[in-house]
Amino acid sequence: MELKLIDEKGAGTATISAPDTVFGRDFNEALIHQIVVAYKANARIGSRAQRDRSEVRHSTRKPFRQKGTGRARAGMTSSPLWRGGGKIFPNSPDENFSHKVNRKMYRAGITSILSQLAREDRIRVIDDFKLDAPKTRLLAQKVKSLGFGELLVITDEVDENLMLSARNLPHVQVIAARHANPVALIRYPSVLLTRKAVAQLEEMFK
Repeated sequence: MELKLIDEKGAGTATISAPDTVFGRDFNEALIHQIVVAYKANARIGSRAQRDRSEVRHSTRKPFRQKGTGRARAGMTSSPLWRGGGKIFPNSPDENFSHKVNRKMYRAGITSILSQLAREDRIRVIDDFKLDAPKTRLLAQKVKSLGFGELLVITDEVDENLMLSARNLPHVQVIAARHANPVALIRYPSVLLTRKAVAQLEEMFK
């Protein structure tokens, strides 16, 4: 698979050869869906919690007499049928949302996404991607000069200048090659790789 190489101004200069084991795989929609769902599910911390009828604050006094009112009989205001009562099946903070995905499946899914991005001509390669100072304005200007709007930048290593500059840009994300994940890859319309990042991805997913 050939990937387009661009310069600092965004102009195409040449192409580089990328391994078909990473950028030339068949598109597997079912597998990609599975690893995206699993990745997002495994990121959940399970902090939500609700109270059942034994945990809500209430009185044990019978709200009204058993007969003669015309209303349905009630014993406590903690009943799930009452406003302010406990939940029947409450969410617990120790709920487990994790999905199991085999390592081979995850690697195949990532390479399937990268291959589809390459086929759709949404991947560009640059020799290096660095900033001289931690300024959001500098990164925004650099991305604009390259001709991109929303962009995912994958480098071999994210230095402090890039990390500090990118965190205030909602449409630009900079990650290291070892942190490439399916959610980030499918979120952005364009992906920019450094030469060393391509080599790292080849080493990781070969």
